[in-house]
Amino acid sequence: MSVALSLENVHKVYNNRAVVNDLSFSIQAGEMFGLLGPNGAGKSTTIRMLTTLTKATQGKIEIFGYDVARQPMLAKQSIGVVLQQISVDGDLTVWENMELQGRLHHIPNPQRQRVINQWLEYVELTEKRHDLVKTLSGGMKRRLQIARALLHQPQILFLDEPTVGLDPQTRRRLWEIIRDLNKQGMTMLLTTHYMEEVEYLCNRIGIMDSGNLISLGTLPELRSRYGEGLVMKQVEDRWEYLFFPTLQAANTYLDEQEDKTGMMVRPSNLEDIFVELTGRQLD
Repeated sequence: MSVALSLENVHKVYNNRAVVNDLSFSIQAGEMFGLLGPNGAGKSTTIRMLTTLTKATQGKIEIFGYDVARQPMLAKQSIGVVLQQISVDGDLTVWENMELQGRLHHIPNPQRQRVINQWLEYVELTEKRHDLVKTLSGGMKRRLQIARALLHQPQILFLDEPTVGLDPQTRRRLWEIIRDLNKQGMTMLLTTHYMEEVEYLCNRIGIMDSGNLISLGTLPELRSRYGEGLVMKQVEDRWEYLFFPTLQAANTYLDEQEDKTGMMVRPSNLEDIFVELTGRQLD
């Protein structure tokens, strides 16, 4: 399996302050990778460096073998980006947004019309092709952003909080689209504030805090590393958490307590591990 993306000792400094500090990891082709971190952890800056919007102060970034600093145009041809902010033009129709994107990527006709129709059908917007984007729901706009990002057939798709602000049903539909694209072989990097989104979609997870990558692995690997069993104890108006290697060990600990008031045992999840590592929940 080839490497889709690699970062080696990447730093980003703003006003003499390190926003990203010695970041190194790689993503394999076809992988669905989740990048988590509280606000200010350096996720957005990392995404901006990966998508050529800002240059690293130090270090090396490659996307499918192209050096982002020295070969930005070739790197850009390999990537698609779906931003958290709605970036489609509300005063254009669905089709006009796709047509503009296709022309910007110099996709010739009739190929351009074929791929526009292909991706509009894939995200279930064919019947909306002549509607102004400003009349669409939030979920439809996000689906249009995904279709637009895929128009030039990128090798890796960056999804920066793609379901933020959407209702649960719409979020679930987008999950299915994202998961299906990955099953088809699309490499993806996802940032999100929804832990269940990462648990459902991602093969591996990286957790950042204060500009550093503080943990990396699959969810089973993270649970094995930090504890698969959890004892929760209510102390006044808050909960205290104790991690144990296994659920059985957590139950044994609870059985040994004389006073079990306000205590319970359950399997650990990604949010538990995140809070344990960063000391705070996602905003």
